[in-house]
Amino acid sequence: MTGTDRDSTDSTAIRVSDVTKVYQRYSHRKQFRTLKSALLGGSLLKALEPDERFPALTGVTFNVRRGSTFAIIGRNGSGKSTLLKVIAGISKPDSGSVTVNGRISALIELGAGFHPEITGRENVFINGIMLGLTRKEIAERFDAIVEFAELEEFIDAPVKNYSSGMYMRLGFAVAIHVDPEILVIDEVLAVGDEAFVHKCLDKISEFRRRNKTILLVTHSLGLVEKMADEALWIEKSNVQMRGDPKKVVDAYLARVSLHEEAELSDAEQRAVAAFEKPKATVSSAESSVSEIEPQSAFEREKGRWGSREIEIKDVTLEGPDAVAKHIFTTGEPMTVTLHVGSSGTIDDFVFGVAIFNADGLCCYGTNTEIEQFMPVRLSGDGEVRFIIPELRLVEGTYFLDVAAHQRDGYPFDYHRALHRFRVQSRVKDVGIYRPTHHWEFTPNIVLEPPDSSS
Repeated sequence: MTGTDRDSTDSTAIRVSDVTKVYQRYSHRKQFRTLKSALLGGSLLKALEPDERFPALTGVTFNVRRGSTFAIIGRNGSGKSTLLKVIAGISKPDSGSVTVNGRISALIELGAGFHPEITGRENVFINGIMLGLTRKEIAERFDAIVEFAELEEFIDAPVKNYSSGMYMRLGFAVAIHVDPEILVIDEVLAVGDEAFVHKCLDKISEFRRRNKTILLVTHSLGLVEKMADEALWIEKSNVQMRGDPKKVVDAYLARVSLHEEAELSDAEQRAVAAFEKPKATVSSAESSVSEIEPQSAFEREKGRWGSREIEIKDVTLEGPDAVAKHIFTTGEPMTVTLHVGSSGTIDDFVFGVAIFNADGLCCYGTNTEIEQFMPVRLSGDGEVRFIIPELRLVEGTYFLDVAAHQRDGYPFDYHRALHRFRVQSRVKDVGIYRPTHHWEFTPNIVLEPPDSSS
């Protein structure tokens, strides 16, 4: 059950108690060709039964303090949006209760209640009334709503002619000017131009200064750490953690890294397996170039080629604790280990490593020949370690090329984009490389330094 309690003495703005919400899933297998055939075959009732029931929320319990900013985080499909809809009264829980103390305005599906055939002006009045305002109150705030939405020239046009951005701006403007005691926001800032997003954030900050209660769902974890007083992490319909935003975000990122680590490892194994068997190539004595080698290694999206006289049997990436992984943090050490082997003794060989970003741009590449190592002898199995003391790459996905070849370029074993890793960073700078640096300011320029704990 849901309810609204306007007892101003209560320090709790929202109380969610043991809320469960179950949805039903239907498959296409139970479709029937005609209604008549379904009736005659007696399959109509069976076809209308759901294939399965799955929980969107399971026993969720928490309170939101009046005047606080409360953030909810979690991966897509975890139940965040369902929870907001239950709190806003859009959806009813199957069990449990929700109590809301104060007038609530929900920015969940902006413009969802707009009628496409009537004008923006008429929709403002209709939506305002739906959100609890009188016609007089709407009229008093109308100009401010239109100005905030930047729709002065289009307010008397039918809403069906609006772009999705115009829909979003008008929906946000109406909801924010209701001046609610509780503002519920569901990732609506993910759309819209940058200038309008900043305007929305400024308005939300104004609400915080006025001690309004804000319930926020967002994938912007930096925004959670910056704005929230408390955070809740939902995973697979269940509450995983609640408390200090930074601690909750750190725990959530650790879980995300585990999932991503498994995905990257599986993708690498599949990529390597797809090129496991060597293709035929001419011998070193006949030619210095493999028949299957592309003219430029950089022109090939993914592959493996070479004679395998020296074989790169495995490639592992390790962090500071010498444990193999695929997720790294900007600035931490990374060791690339090539597990190599040969069936005989070879005296002409070069090992190379190159890093590419997701757009195919070479961030860095080198080999033992470039760095003036002279080959003497290789026999049997061994390891080659390429050690980066500080991985100064910005956040993103990167691909690794590794190679063993002769000094004249004849390829023994070349892995092109078969190995992938991710770099994470709390600093959202741009480019590919993050050099060690610091800032200095003259005394008349005063800035508050960043929190060293982050």
